[in-house]
Amino acid sequence: MQKLIQKNKEEISSKHKSLSIQFSLDGFSFCVKDIPSSQILLLTTYTFDSSMDTPHELSEKIQSIFEAEKELQIEFDQIIAIHQNQLATQIPDAYFDENHLKTYLDFNIKTFSSDYITFDNLPSLEAKNVYIPYVNVNNFLFQNFGEFEFKHHSTVLLEQLITNHNASIEDTMYVNVSHKYLDIVVFKKDQLRLYNSFQYNSKEDFLYYILFVSEQLELDPSEFQLVFSGNITKDFTNFTLTEEYIKNVDFLKPSHNFLDESEHFKPHSNYILLS
Repeated sequence: MQKLIQKNKEEISSKHKSLSIQFSLDGFSFCVKDIPSSQILLLTTYTFDSSMDTPHELSEKIQSIFEAEKELQIEFDQIIAIHQNQLATQIPDAYFDENHLKTYLDFNIKTFSSDYITFDNLPSLEAKNVYIPYVNVNNFLFQNFGEFEFKHHSTVLLEQLITNHNASIEDTMYVNVSHKYLDIVVFKKDQLRLYNSFQYNSKEDFLYYILFVSEQLELDPSEFQLVFSGNITKDFTNFTLTEEYIKNVDFLKPSHNFLDESEHFKPHSNYILLS
């Protein structure tokens, strides 16, 4: 398991602090902020040596991290947990019925009668994000902290991109990169045209999904803007291969400067968590 840390010089106390955590079957990350100043104080990421096979294994791994991390054992005024998985779908408000959550997911994924299904509001899209959270992890967090907020990672990603997207650019594809997954978000001017998540196992898979989406939405590879965030740098093979086919490639510029001088993280990394 690989652990990376970026820390502000300010001492972390238990007064007026917020905790944001993000987890998937591949890893766990957390961020501590000072609430009055909104200043980021600490970012810590864990990448597991291999993916957890079940949410129960993930919960046990997270429990062991909490026991070892002193920064996770202070009192926090605000806590948000971000569930990262592909077990989600967006439903327009006009077609949404809270009594049919399972039905919405059944179109895309295999669900079980025992699954707990919930949803986030996406007011800027006039839609709901229906998903299956990792209940074991939520139960553990509740036992430790009491009440807390939780969301699906795609909710946070869409909220941030919709808020910060430059509508003057004709066509833009945002690609948020995780170790095994791509979140692809496409805007045409100020209109959101697509969100989807894809699993990739090779650089060819990586490129295929980007080109497939661009073809389906009739995006010209020599015209549209491709903007990366997350776990990718110019040195990655996935990046250099993409540049051979897409003319305008750049990295997302976050609203903070916490990672500008980091030895371990690029400024565009951990976009969802730090947002």
